[in-house]
Amino acid sequence: MKPCLQCFWLFSAALLLATPAHAHKPSDSYLTLDVSGKQVNGQWDIALRDLDMAIGLDQDGNGELTWNEVRAHEGLISAYALSRLKLTSGGSACPMRVTGLLLDDHSDGAYAVLRLRGICTAEVRTLDVDYALLFDIDPQHKGLLQLRHAGQVSTAIFDPDRGHQALGVADASALRQFGDYVRNGIWHIWVGYDHILFLLSLLLPAVLVYHDRQWQARATFRSAAFDVLKIVTAFTLAHSMTLTLATLGMVSLPSRLVESAIAASVVVAALNNLWPLFHGRRALVAFAFGLIHGFGFASVLLDLGLPKSSLLLSLVGFNLGVEIGQITIVALFLPLAFLSRHSLIYRRGVLGGGSFVIALVALVWLTESGLNVRLWT
Repeated sequence: MKPCLQCFWLFSAALLLATPAHAHKPSDSYLTLDVSGKQVNGQWDIALRDLDMAIGLDQDGNGELTWNEVRAHEGLISAYALSRLKLTSGGSACPMRVTGLLLDDHSDGAYAVLRLRGICTAEVRTLDVDYALLFDIDPQHKGLLQLRHAGQVSTAIFDPDRGHQALGVADASALRQFGDYVRNGIWHIWVGYDHILFLLSLLLPAVLVYHDRQWQARATFRSAAFDVLKIVTAFTLAHSMTLTLATLGMVSLPSRLVESAIAASVVVAALNNLWPLFHGRRALVAFAFGLIHGFGFASVLLDLGLPKSSLLLSLVGFNLGVEIGQITIVALFLPLAFLSRHSLIYRRGVLGGGSFVIALVALVWLTESGLNVRLWT
């Protein structure tokens, strides 16, 4: 095998070993602003784990947050949040203040809910939003905004590259919202370690065939590509079905059950590479577990609480983004895997060792999700 390919697989192994032990979805906050004349009312949901990382809420250091610990830091939480959110209209500031603090459960844990209120100097036509929450300590963080005015809803997604955006209060641009959710879908699949590892577990054997109780290299790239096409198509069809049903509120499953089932799917797919039981039926497995992964994708959209008028648009854009993200992973992985298929380092190191590590990481996730520990009492 060429030295450059050896370096690639060694680098990939290092990344795999550095995979976070937690399979939670990426850090997001959820900001809703209602504009009426000069007045801006809002709600800001921020994950307690993010606030703890930023300002330190766990007073006794036991790794669990209680309501008393959160309430004791109410002033600090409010000051921290407001220092990272600036609203202006017509060149004049719209000072915001926190009028209340609650706690709520999202699919990925407990959140602080800040009630916001502010007054601008004139009737708001365009709202300039400067968002900087957590960007200094977590460059992967995103802020998901709903802006409501007179029955119209527009959305925006903030990240370190787009921390300032000017939004017309009646601007519910379909193209803008669609683009935002395409980007968010791509980002979600790229940083969704559980989904990536499940997909990789199914893709690793694609350039090999199991014959006489051992893995052997496939003869042609075409056969490997066809195998990948079957797997990705089955996974896409399955998760698109449940993503749609769950987002439209037609089917729902408890988030802890979904997390556990996703972790279990990664374990099963990885172990099958070590002890093949359904090598010729990996597309069927991809479809079966893809139904569960669709609920995981849906949790991202459901946490936004989008109204019916924006739900279908965001659903299509997000799903398209997920598919673009998947195709990008496949396009990077398959040619390199095919070139390496004859080597011992691929069959034993990448397929064998990689699958073992993936299964081990997923078992940790499965144990964590099964514990069902609450963040406060």
